[in-house]
Amino acid sequence: MKLKHNINPVLLHFINFIILVYSFVTYIPWYIFSGSRHAIAKAKQVKAKPVNNKPGGAYRSVNSLHCLASVLYPGCDTLDKVFKYAKTKFKDKKLLGTREILKEEDEIQPSGKVFKKVILGKYTWLSYEDVYIKAVNFGNGLAVLGQQPKTNIAIFCETRAEWMIAAQACFMCNYQLVTLYATLGGPAIVHGLNETEVTTIITSKELMQTKLKEIVSQVPLLRHIITVDGKPTTWSEFPKGVIVHTMASVQAMGAKADTGNKPQARPLPSDIAVIMYTSGSTGVPKGVMISHCNIIAGITGMAERIPNLGEKDVYIGYLPLAHVLELSAELVCLSHGCRIGYSSPQTLADQSSKIKKGSKGDVTTLKPTLMAAVPEIMDRIYKNVMNKVNEMTSFQRNLFILAYNYKMEQISKGYTTPLCDSLIFRKVRMLLGGKIRILLCGGAPLSAATQRFMNICFCCPVGQGYGLTESAGAGTITEVWDYTTGRVGAPLVCCEIKLMNWEEGGYYNSDKPYPRGEILIGGQNVTVGYYKNEVRTKKDFSVDENGQRWLHTGDIGEFHQDGCLKIIDRKKDLVKLQAGEYVSLGKVEAALKNLPLVDNICAYASSFHSYVIGFVVPNQKELADLARKKGFKGTWEEICNSPEMEKEVLKVLAEAAMAANLEKFEIPVKIRLSPDPWTPETGLVTDAFKLKRKELTAYYQMDIDRMYGKNVK
Repeated sequence: MKLKHNINPVLLHFINFIILVYSFVTYIPWYIFSGSRHAIAKAKQVKAKPVNNKPGGAYRSVNSLHCLASVLYPGCDTLDKVFKYAKTKFKDKKLLGTREILKEEDEIQPSGKVFKKVILGKYTWLSYEDVYIKAVNFGNGLAVLGQQPKTNIAIFCETRAEWMIAAQACFMCNYQLVTLYATLGGPAIVHGLNETEVTTIITSKELMQTKLKEIVSQVPLLRHIITVDGKPTTWSEFPKGVIVHTMASVQAMGAKADTGNKPQARPLPSDIAVIMYTSGSTGVPKGVMISHCNIIAGITGMAERIPNLGEKDVYIGYLPLAHVLELSAELVCLSHGCRIGYSSPQTLADQSSKIKKGSKGDVTTLKPTLMAAVPEIMDRIYKNVMNKVNEMTSFQRNLFILAYNYKMEQISKGYTTPLCDSLIFRKVRMLLGGKIRILLCGGAPLSAATQRFMNICFCCPVGQGYGLTESAGAGTITEVWDYTTGRVGAPLVCCEIKLMNWEEGGYYNSDKPYPRGEILIGGQNVTVGYYKNEVRTKKDFSVDENGQRWLHTGDIGEFHQDGCLKIIDRKKDLVKLQAGEYVSLGKVEAALKNLPLVDNICAYASSFHSYVIGFVVPNQKELADLARKKGFKGTWEEICNSPEMEKEVLKVLAEAAMAANLEKFEIPVKIRLSPDPWTPETGLVTDAFKLKRKELTAYYQMDIDRMYGKNVK
């Protein structure tokens, strides 16, 4: 994974000698004063152990071998109690921050398209006490509108402070919060709202005008729409009987409501807190029922993996709160006195699409210490930085590469590189505000190359997490002093993990040197099941003879000797070719996705054919450069539709596949270059940027037929 340089061999020997002398001189003071020797010792320790010596025995964290953790604070067994505890402890501390919009402008692009640009001000903050009062008033206001305990209420809104306030109100009043992604298509929204029979939905003005008004007539039980950011200019299109309120007006109702004589229905730990609709990577979204005790167990396990978490930390929230990763991360922060500053993918950095050139993005203003991301976002950062490195002068580029390779060697030994960090990587680190101390990645596997790059250039641990909506987001997280790549860490203290044989794929928990098999997660974080879907619940969940509830994940993993888990395959991604070979589509994609030429890739295989094909979203700059070198001229669409350019890209993919030790039958033989990116808005990837294979297959069906030699009319 080292970067290649073009330095004169004699000069390189001299530079290496200087580095050797520097390392020797600084080693003793570093060893005495840095404290890193303790981290090195911790990194080598066993992190999880099997509870018995039988094959398939469950692994537990060494910190919870005898008893799994289930609560953050004594007596705080429901989410309303957790927030009340935090409000009492951190009363006047800042909690939720939002940037004010100073100016909005329409910017006309050379193509004629109009992009909306914003200039944003400082963050304004609500304290723990402020948020608590707003949540109490909103919950009481919902009761005035007729909301009853243990009934469903939907939130269909972008990530923002009002989302968390509404959620806390629902937790307090024991309303079951139905969460829907803001990027879901109309049919999926209708499905979620009708299946849960909601009468009230919380949304934003923009989503109400762009999405809800088109489908509201298909939701017959809907009676109340509450907009978090003021009333829209018109709402005459809405059917009779649907009333539009603002969040402020509902809070005003709640503040005036007489609740003194009415006992409030507080939730029990087993009550449902959230019905979370998945992003639907395999079809219609499923509603996962998550109880209060499920979420509390999950965030208890997550918090234990973040050292020194507390009031000095600032978390930047920009991923969808309807995703279990973001909701869990924010609840961890809220329960520990951290500040949460809100952002969006369009305003995150100085170079983000909605930030006016010359003004500051959210990370520059907020300077967060904690950040969560999905692999797609990290891959983008990695490719953007490497593109800038390639544009440097020869001297600058070689200096960066030398520092990068030197630091890679040092951190693989557990050493730090303060000089490189301050002189070489400071500018890259500033891309995320300059103060990030922990980056957590979840939602999908992160490539080893991207993980190591983030470690090196952002000068902080990059923790991989593994969990599902069905496990309340909890499963594993790598420890901050574990600088290995490609693994997802040991089980959290709230759960245990075992591997079940999968004969079809050839994975057995008796395999040597590492036991392998389908990952099963057990513990109090394992959720109740799927809403109104008993058949699927029985398929994905089981209860053993000891009463332990297990989630069958469909992912294949292996346990290493130190108790850390590595994801190596997925049952749903395995396809048997015509000649009998098994191909893991995820494995093929992981081997090719980090190529500079590839922005995204989806491998495809059919059991009726003997070879793999693929759909590729190429990097525009890299493919344009390749076309220029090959003498091909044309528009972007003409380049992507060119059989000649398909062959050239295939050559690059084949070289990378061989370097990654893919078998010959795993290497794509034909590809389709897509001129358009895959985004959640296109419906081809989820909000976490996971591939929607079913939708991609339908979208590229004509190309599949062409690549497999069928007649296309």
